[in-house]
Amino acid sequence: MKITSVAATAVRLDIPYPLYPGEGAGTKIEWGMRSRSTPLRPTPMLEYVLVRIDTDEGVTGWGEAQADIGFFGETVEQVRAAIADYLGPQLIGKDPLDREHLGRVIGYRGNGCAKSGIDMALHDLAGKAMGMPVSVILGGRRRTRVPVAIEVAGGKPEAMAEACAVLMRQGVRAFKPKVGGYPEADAERMRAIREAVGPEASLRADANQGFSPKEAVRFCRLCERYGVGLELLEQPVAAHDLPGMAFVRRSVDTLIEADESCFTPQDALAVIRHEAADVLNIKLGKAGGFTQAKKIAALAEAAGLKCVLGTAFGLGLEIAAKAHLFAATEIVTDAVEFTELSLHGTLLRPPWDARFGLPLEDGCLPVPDGPGLGVELDQAKMLEAVVQGTP
Repeated sequence: MKITSVAATAVRLDIPYPLYPGEGAGTKIEWGMRSRSTPLRPTPMLEYVLVRIDTDEGVTGWGEAQADIGFFGETVEQVRAAIADYLGPQLIGKDPLDREHLGRVIGYRGNGCAKSGIDMALHDLAGKAMGMPVSVILGGRRRTRVPVAIEVAGGKPEAMAEACAVLMRQGVRAFKPKVGGYPEADAERMRAIREAVGPEASLRADANQGFSPKEAVRFCRLCERYGVGLELLEQPVAAHDLPGMAFVRRSVDTLIEADESCFTPQDALAVIRHEAADVLNIKLGKAGGFTQAKKIAALAEAAGLKCVLGTAFGLGLEIAAKAHLFAATEIVTDAVEFTELSLHGTLLRPPWDARFGLPLEDGCLPVPDGPGLGVELDQAKMLEAVVQGTP
């Protein structure tokens, strides 16, 4: 079997409100400085690139890539061009089952989101060719249900608590509020949320690099004093400040998670060497796909750390991909973040358009059991979402 074409299509979905808004709430490195709004994108939206890989035996694989300058540092134009004009052409005529080798073929520096879309499509194709789910290819279908966590944008304590209460009524049982401003005010936000969701719900917090090391310590100690039951604090300090994050980890009982500090296996190794985190956040777009994500998980397991699968947003293919990765990777524990469920629908055909949505059954999503990713794109929905003016 040989690859005959690699295509990339940019799509865009509107969302009800800007991502993580709130002057005075959320990470203070964005207050008055960073915005995803531009003259070309004046309304709230999320953008993605769909990847299609065809073969000479009629087997087709689909993947998707995030495109977010705010987190990944990659725009939709960059991701589409990288796949269509640079990475994809390198794969023509090659065996799509040689996934690790093909990762080396397109192993240019950066471009994690673009690589992830290609890698996902290769795994979908391989699963279809072999007649088995991606989870089996990745290591085994050990779990069939995925517990769901959703992020909560920063705001006033009562507003954040109400947002969590609304999600509780839709079956969500795990939350990750955005913090990273003033420790005292953020601890009050966490206390209000705990009161709203009760003692059984899972509660994390994400500072998105907003705290100084001492601010992070103060925030954790306040949460401990208030009995918040904070499971972990994600990326408390600047991504490059591994010594500072190690200081936070040594100073508090709360687990510390590396997100912006951990894109690649090499990043993960640096975090481990600095003893800077208890938990590594894995995202397919950061890592560059399943192959590299599994390497990060292996490093974490060898070092005695935990892993979580973080928010990256998705159109349905990404949701399925994360479900398969969770099912096949036992070192990944606790709830998996699917914030997109509260922002927009999927581009999937039934029944998965409904199965990957709110409300949840038992706080979980199912892991698809069909060949490949086990889900299918709705071509009509895809055409409606295509970004006009792109090839």
